Amino acid sequence: MQYIDKNSWPRRGHFDFFAPMSNPFYSLTFPVDVTALRRYTKSHSLSFYYSMVFAVTKAMERVEAFRYKCRADGQIVYHQRLVPSFTDLTPGSDLFHITTLEAGGDMADFCRRAREESRSQTEFITRGPWDEDELIYFTCLPWFPITSLTNERDMVPTDSVPRAAWGRYEEREGRTVLSLSLELNHRLLDGVHVGMLYEELNAFLRAL
Repeated sequence: MQYIDKNSWPRRGHFDFFAPMSNPFYSLTFPVDVTALRRYTKSHSLSFYYSMVFAVTKAMERVEAFRYKCRADGQIVYHQRLVPSFTDLTPGSDLFHITTLEAGGDMADFCRRAREESRSQTEFITRGPWDEDELIYFTCLPWFPITSLTNERDMVPTDSVPRAAWGRYEEREGRTVLSLSLELNHRLLDGVHVGMLYEELNAFLRAL
């Protein structure tokens, strides 16, 4: 983690513009072609859900703006990594729990570790050595497609944790598509950065 000097931070003016707002958050949803990911996970016997969590995490890490965070003490920090924290159903139950673990560099390895961690978890949420603002919150509603989603939250304007969600994928003209919904803090992230994320995610998926 690195502390950022606000006085020399190129985003200082944008941050100051949004800082007085009690609700600096915005949400948006866009379609993602997951045809290649679905094919890859099926042929390699990987979880589609865990693989999507990994792909979005890596795409966010590749966009520098997603690694800047603001804190309640007024500090701006920059993280070298982001850590996925995702909901998962408890086996044999309709209750969920929240599993958090580092993504690492290999999707298959992440899927294996995520499966093992989630299945062995006995508490509602895992805690680790990570700062809260290193996390990305993930959830999935695979029972139906979604067009948008708003998460519950305390209205803390310095909350810098991105929320990512998607529903059931659909077949459209021979392609497999799902809608990815994001909730972000405008103090740190603009539409152009979401566009960069969109490009990075598509590039990751095309390379499979």
